[in-house]
Parts: sequence; C-alpha cells; structure tokens
Amino acid sequence: MLRLLEMCWNCIDSPEQAAQRRKNEEIDKRIMADNKVDQRIVKLLLLGSGESGKSTFIKQLRIIKGKGFDSENRLSYTTTIRSNLIQSVKSILKAMSTLYIECATEEAEEAKKKVLNMLSTLPDTQYDEVCSITHKQLDPIAESIVTLWADEGFQKCFSRRKEFQLLDSAQYYLDKAEQICKSDFIPTNQDILRSREKTTSITEYIFDIKKVQLKVIDVGGQRKERRKWISCFDNITSIIFLSSLSDYDLQLQETFFESNQTNRMRESLELFGTIIKYPWFQQKSIILFLNKTDLFEEKIMSSNIRDYFPQYRGKPGDATAGMEFIREMYEEKKPPSLEGPESTHIFPHFTCATDTDNISKVFKDVQEIILKSYLDEFNLI
Repeated sequence: MLRLLEMCWNCIDSPEQAAQRRKNEEIDKRIMADNKVDQRIVKLLLLGSGESGKSTFIKQLRIIKGKGFDSENRLSYTTTIRSNLIQSVKSILKAMSTLYIECATEEAEEAKKKVLNMLSTLPDTQYDEVCSITHKQLDPIAESIVTLWADEGFQKCFSRRKEFQLLDSAQYYLDKAEQICKSDFIPTNQDILRSREKTTSITEYIFDIKKVQLKVIDVGGQRKERRKWISCFDNITSIIFLSSLSDYDLQLQETFFESNQTNRMRESLELFGTIIKYPWFQQKSIILFLNKTDLFEEKIMSSNIRDYFPQYRGKPGDATAGMEFIREMYEEKKPPSLEGPESTHIFPHFTCATDTDNISKVFKDVQEIILKSYLDEFNLI
C-alpha cells in the first residue's frame, strides 16, 4: 500500500521535482560505481624521514612493475644527476675549508680554484637541492673534477663525510664524473636510482598487481613537509616506513649548525613511534624498510654504533648485530596497548633501495602482506 502511494505521489511530481529526482538517482548510481572501483584500489602510503629512500623505492617499482624509463625519461634525469655531482663537489670543497684540509698537489689546488670560480656563478643552494647546470657550464671543469677526486687531500675530506652534509650518491657520481660531464651522457637505471631530488609535494603512482591497482602515495620526508601527511591518511591499506640504517652516526640537516644537534636515526625512531600510534593506522600493516644496507655495512667497519647508541652491546664492525639492534629499537616503539591479534602488525625488512634484485625479492613478500590486508579490509577472506 505504501509503495502504491509512493508511486502515485511520484506521478504528480512537478517537472522540476522529477528532474531533481532523476539527478539524485544518477548521483547515487555514480557513488556506488565509484565505491566498487575504489575497492579495487590498494592504497600504500610511503612514510619516513628525509633521504630514507622513498623516491628510490618508487623508481624501483617503475622498473619492476611499471614500464621502466624510456629515452625521454632518462634524459629528464640528466640535470638532476649533474646537479648531484656538482653539489657533492661543492660540499666537499666547503668542508675542506671548515676542516682545514688542503689539496695534496698544486695541480689539484689549481683545479679547486677553477671549480670554485664556476660554482660562484651558480645560485646558492643546499647540498640536496637541484641546481640547473648546462653541459656548456660543466664541460670546462670536467677535467678539474676528475683531478680533485684523485687528490689525497680531497679524498681525506671525503673520508670524514659524517662530519658534514653530503649526498649518499657522492662517491658513485664522482667515480663517473668524466662520463656524466659528456654532452652525450644518457643515464642508466643505476644512475637514475641514485639520483637525489627533494620531494616537496604529494605524488601518486599507479601499478597493477594481481588484478588490483596499487596506488603508492609518496610524500616529502623533511620536517616542514610533514604537515601535509594527514591529508593522505584516509582509506590507507598499508604503510611502508623507510629508515636509513646508515643514519646512526649522522646529524639532521635542520639542526646541523645548532648546539643541540639531532641524530638522524633518533629522529626517525621518534617519527616511527608517533606514526604507529595514530588512530588512522590501527589494525593496519606497517612494513618497515631498514634501508641502505650497503652503506651501513661499509660504514660500520670504521664507525662504532655504541658511540651514538650506548646501549648497543654488539661487537664493533659486526653488521649483522648492528642491523638486528636497530630493528629491535624500531619494534620497541610499538606500545603494549597495540598488542593482540587485531592490532597493528610490523613487518621488518632489510633493504638496499638501489639494488633492483633485492627490492624485487622483498616486494614479493610485501605484495602478499598488502593483498592480505586489502582482503581483510573488505571481508573477502
């Protein structure tokens, strides 16, 4: 009877009311369709402090799951790579002055003057910012860069790099300086993976995995960028939090010249501890990438973790013990209140984001974790 009355009432709708009713029905249909599409999208949020390797991980996904880098893509990285090379030279030369280190030869001293003269024509930028530099500017000092890199004084300063801010890729690019400076330079996958450009915006990438779409959301890691993070927290399936293992003896850039310096790893630990308590991420899978194993294994041979984390009881130079100690520090950030079968789960992995084989193997495990979280969320298992 009520249905009959409703049908009769609809029969006497005015033309405007009938049009509005049809419009509302169409909107409802679109919302239902969008919800179905949204259920086929797995949202993965990349978090972590600056220079932890988030953007490098995205590049690896492009190689492993996407279409990689075509000729146009590769050429677009040329400016960034050349800038990374120049910024590395600039950082070391600046540190030589601060640390009172001289070039070992007159030839290197002349090369230093030539490079500094060219650097004075460029905008004053931070060590991790991209400066626009052309081949025409770079070509006259290419030989001078090679000369400096071979100099004992320059190398001595480089060996003390934990005392100043320097890109992780500095050695890699300085080893390839002559090739990078050539006019016909085309970056390889490894050149691109090691390139550094500060992320200052929220960027989304779409990849297909097992009949669902994986939307990876990359956000800036620097302190001033984190206020933007909250806008990305809704409807997240899983989180990948990246931390650089090699940061245990480094200071945060923002506090480098302050008397009360902040250790980079301690800052990352505090950030992880804060994120894991957010209500948005309760009952979510948090995948922890303890990244840059290659740099860590090299560094730990000459830099004792105990000097920065006195509670460390492993042997100096023991990379395995050091990595396990760091893993435990992150896992201990999970409060007892979050324990239980329905609680937040942490899945740690040791990674080298510039190693495609390593990330390919790790991502197979990550893929299963993400898909299980997705199926759980929509009650499909």
